[in-house]
Amino acid sequence: MADMPDQVRSAAGHARMHSAMRRQRFQDFVFHKLTMLFAASVLLVLLGIIVALAIGAAPAFREFGPGFLITEEWDPVNDKYGALIAIVGTLATSFIALLIAFPVSFGIALFLTEICPAWLRRPMGTAVELLAGVPSIIYGMWGLFVFAPLFADHVQPLLKGTLGQLPFIGPLFSGPVMGIGILTAGLILAVMIIPFIASVMRDVFEIVPAVLKESAYGLGCTKWEVVRKIVLPYTKTGVVGGVMLGLGRALGETMAVTFVIGNANELSWSLFAAGNSISSTLANEFAEAESALHVSSLFALALILFAITFIVLSAAKIMLLGMSRKEGAK
Repeated sequence: MADMPDQVRSAAGHARMHSAMRRQRFQDFVFHKLTMLFAASVLLVLLGIIVALAIGAAPAFREFGPGFLITEEWDPVNDKYGALIAIVGTLATSFIALLIAFPVSFGIALFLTEICPAWLRRPMGTAVELLAGVPSIIYGMWGLFVFAPLFADHVQPLLKGTLGQLPFIGPLFSGPVMGIGILTAGLILAVMIIPFIASVMRDVFEIVPAVLKESAYGLGCTKWEVVRKIVLPYTKTGVVGGVMLGLGRALGETMAVTFVIGNANELSWSLFAAGNSISSTLANEFAEAESALHVSSLFALALILFAITFIVLSAAKIMLLGMSRKEGAK
């Protein structure tokens, strides 16, 4: 009989333990389903966007067919539309921006992580992050009222007188020097995406184990050799991710490009010439589109921009997978 209280206490303890386990299983079940719902909601939103764009673009593709992608004409008066000018403008400005932003961002990240004095590292890093938070319309206004006049008065004449006289690439730097155009839009985009790429590169450079770099320095490597042979191989996935983040921002940027690209539906070899991008076309015309075919053509442009972004990100992912397989083969 003396063992009865112990048995009672043991049974009560087991009951509390089973109750706690049931409560924990219920909490895990709810947590699992809730997080799965959050993840599924992203896919549902993405699918909804694709379906909405496809439905809106269907009349334009039925009217113009695949030729919509390679047609230059964009004439709302006669309801004739083609996407070639906007596609070329989008790709050209984004390529120029990435061509300029990548080396500059790499240099910023390298300086902040490997060369910069400790007392200067925090304020410079904060300044880079603050640039990433500047609204795009501010960049656009600065580009139109400050950068474009200086560019037209000083830089474009210099480029026209030097690079414009060379064979093959000369036509790219010819034409009237107005300060606005494809090249200006690409430069403004470069300024906008540099903080994003530099911030990501700086963060991934900082995760490289110090022992690896110290070992390389101990073997007599220079800073550049350490970066090229230690830092970059260790962080290449993050570097590519940062570049893709910047490219995605450049492809979809609207207001800054609209201010400085010139908004002309013309196709020219000159980077000084005014042009159009998909995003600037949507910003300028969507609110004023009257005919159903005009609205559908704008939806088609949006769907093309989505497809371009998807192709770029998919290519980056395939490239990373290929790099991983090569590492495994070594």
